[in-house]
Amino acid sequence: MLSGVNVALGVTGSIAAVKTVELAHELRRRGASVRAVMTDSAQGIVHPWAVEFATENNVVTEITGDVEHVALCGRDGWADVFLVAPATANTVGKMAAAVDDTPVTTCATTALGAGVPVVIAPAMHEPMYDHPGVLDAIDRVESWGVDFVDPRVEEGKAKIATEDAIALATARAATPNPLAGESVVITSGATAEAIDPVRVLTNRSSGRTGRAVARACHVRGAEVTLVHAAVGPHAVTAESVEGDGIPYADLREVESANELLDATLDAAAGADALVSAAAVGDFTVDASDEKIRSGDSITVELDPTPKVIDEVRSANPNLPVVGFKAETSGDDEAMVAAARETLDRVGLAFVVANDASVMGESETRALVVRSGETNEFSGSKAGLGVRVADELAEEVS
Repeated sequence: MLSGVNVALGVTGSIAAVKTVELAHELRRRGASVRAVMTDSAQGIVHPWAVEFATENNVVTEITGDVEHVALCGRDGWADVFLVAPATANTVGKMAAAVDDTPVTTCATTALGAGVPVVIAPAMHEPMYDHPGVLDAIDRVESWGVDFVDPRVEEGKAKIATEDAIALATARAATPNPLAGESVVITSGATAEAIDPVRVLTNRSSGRTGRAVARACHVRGAEVTLVHAAVGPHAVTAESVEGDGIPYADLREVESANELLDATLDAAAGADALVSAAAVGDFTVDASDEKIRSGDSITVELDPTPKVIDEVRSANPNLPVVGFKAETSGDDEAMVAAARETLDRVGLAFVVANDASVMGESETRALVVRSGETNEFSGSKAGLGVRVADELAEEVS
């Protein structure tokens, strides 16, 4: 997501500066190169040596005759994006007024003048964040095209956003945005049909691929609606899956195939594209109102569920739709044949076909099937999400 991106990281004197080391590590884990700039106040909270260790680069702690601010954030400077995390109320106000009395604010003014993307992750006590002057400063800086990563307001504090949210915002600012202005609906997860008030009929999908597509589309500038079929541990809002919610999409959680269909039809009505990555159960049952007692044999009659992409296509004849097709044959020719049948029947842009054995795994192998060609992808599901987003961008353009 940040592969090859140069991130200049400005660190200011919020207590959240203690998280800078891990944030720098996270940016680098996602492929970025990081160089840090620190205020005097920040150095009183986290030592520059720790930040140097985390970035594997020298840390700028003062502006000297080497004009570090220009070398980093000038028109021909090193940085692709300037990230201020954490940003204090003091620093945000100075940025809005073009006051340059710290290495961070000097880099910020240089970046804004040079057209380098700027991302700000504020962190302060809640009353400071609610101060009219601070809110005015945020509005002013945002009007210049600066992206703010909203803090988590809790316990009377505007706490710095999660590392994931900050990394996503940084990637979005530094990545070309071929999907800017496009509204993309993505379905993900595994639907479930109630058998009784306790038990459900579902499948093994984790929704990881659909969420990866949603993140990649968001990074490329799209406004994303994620219709997520959440079952048990696969709920998007669960800490085990995404941390503090999802910063990359308007989330609509559903459970059954009919709920997913209704939510998708509603979202697709005003959308520019749909990626149908959810593993929608093919069958539903007439659920019992009471818990079925164990110990006795029972017979469950399965009824077919509606075909989501068929229903969406009927309601939206011109909408670009991407389909997913999971098979169990393990044979590429059979997978391609099944994908082409769906491609032709529904009039899809393309179909991503894979073997069902990758459900729930972090790695995958898929075949991207179009009317005239088939291309293979092997790698992480995050990488597949990027591939789908890039192919979708070509479609909508």
